[in-house]
Amino acid sequence: MLNNIGLPGLLLIAVVVLVLFGRGKISSLMGEVGKGITSFKKGVAEGNKEIDDAGKDAADTAKDVTPEDEKDKA
Repeated sequence: MLNNIGLPGLLLIAVVVLVLFGRGKISSLMGEVGKGITSFKKGVAEGNKEIDDAGKDAADTAKDVTPEDEKDKA
């Protein structure tokens, strides 16, 4: 259904949205979208950092729990 809109259809939609909401409302909405994207990227980066830090801590505190009789086989 949406695969044949084309450039003229998109321009018509953009003009209708601009007329309905006005330039100020759309620019403030885009500003909020930008803040949301920035916050999302920051959260993802912090999450990755926490995962990396937790992985390093786990590797440092890991100990071998293999039973003694199994260690001889390896």
